[in-house]
Amino acid sequence: MERADAARNRRAILRATEELLATHGLEHVSMDRVAQAAGVGKGTVFHRFGNREGLMRAVVEERVRALSSALESGPPPLGPGAPPAERLAAFFDAVVALATKNVTVMAAFEQASTDRLNSPIYLSWHAHVAGLLASASPTLDADLTAHLLLGSLHSDLMIHLLRTGDSHRLAAGLRSMIETLLR
Repeated sequence: MERADAARNRRAILRATEELLATHGLEHVSMDRVAQAAGVGKGTVFHRFGNREGLMRAVVEERVRALSSALESGPPPLGPGAPPAERLAAFFDAVVALATKNVTVMAAFEQASTDRLNSPIYLSWHAHVAGLLASASPTLDADLTAHLLLGSLHSDLMIHLLRTGDSHRLAAGLRSMIETLLR
């Protein structure tokens, strides 16, 4: 169990990070600035998150927690019980919706990440997508196809579409790719 002061500091640090990202962009978000804005010592930020990448990962993890829960035990089609193709479409719709609401945070995480393919979020999403692809189409190289589909979310084009209000186009394109793959 986390101590009350540690939990309070964590929330303050994450909130300060989000505010700095929204007003200044990643290039102006340093551990010093975050500590100052959160009202904690710089050592507290480093101790808790390690580095700026760890801090950005924590901000994103806060945002994806509800999605992860829905994937595991939520209602269909996002959660268990729907056919694999429907779950895949619902997953990518949910990821696009999440990214749309959090474009600045997601873009900052993308920029700060040095080893995205080994992040817990990516590994979890890859396992989910690969499992659904394998169920829907056993002859498909589910592992590689999952990487390709998820890779489409990690692009300058995706950030551009989100920032210009074309998230519906992105979601429709992903659904179309999934339908074509699973025919």
